[in-house]
Amino acid sequence: MTKTKKKQWAGWGPGERPEQHYLVAPRHLAGGGDLRHVSEYLRASGWRDRSKTGGPLVFDSPDRTVRVGYDPFVQPGGWTISGKRTPSQDAWYATFGPRVPVEIVAGFTDALTESHAAHAPNVWQPLHWQGWSGERVPHVGMSSPDGTAFLQFHQSGPGQAMWWARAATEYGTAWHATFTPTTPMHLITAFTTALAHPDPVMRPRGHVPPSRHIRTRSMSVTPSQLRAWQQTRITAARATTWARNTAARRRPGTTPAGPRQTAGGSYARR
Repeated sequence: MTKTKKKQWAGWGPGERPEQHYLVAPRHLAGGGDLRHVSEYLRASGWRDRSKTGGPLVFDSPDRTVRVGYDPFVQPGGWTISGKRTPSQDAWYATFGPRVPVEIVAGFTDALTESHAAHAPNVWQPLHWQGWSGERVPHVGMSSPDGTAFLQFHQSGPGQAMWWARAATEYGTAWHATFTPTTPMHLITAFTTALAHPDPVMRPRGHVPPSRHIRTRSMSVTPSQLRAWQQTRITAARATTWARNTAARRRPGTTPAGPRQTAGGSYARR
């Protein structure tokens, strides 16, 4: 055995065997996935873990203005993310069903830990770039090229509006997600970016939902490879948090808050 092969085998760990996984596309039909993809990133970003043993996951932001929770013990269950009212932002609320892929949820929750531009982005642009088609009457909406995912901004009257996303297969609704109209636009844009991303996501054998709309590719992965990929994500979160905290300590004052980013304001400018 060559020196290179010895190093590779040593990196796998004693007696480690590859395990069968699948790359699944489109990602919005891949099923829920490992919750740690979301929770460990929040923890590495300095969020406070307030979960109780055997209970739902609960994380609070460092400034205590945002809470992320996952509760599998209630119906329909899933993720709830809420933001308190601040001087620059109205209170807001978002929900993700339990079968929303964690990679898509993480697109939203990761953005909670990052800085963002003051202007309201175009939430539809990531979908347009990936070939989603849209309708503007009676409501604003776009659907994926294969017709299995949809995002809509629905307004039935003054003060009665919401963002609504859904994925479905031949067996019915796979999941849904909702956002209040006060949800910051950069967060919804992070969601649409993750939703429409063309890269497949990985699922272990036995965790790929059945559907003729799903495409899979089998691959062998060792446990140490999975740990290394997970650690790369956590390390990136820690590095970003350290850099942000260091910059904040060096800044003589606070940065003025940007304008409120709500669905109504963003939609009026388009």
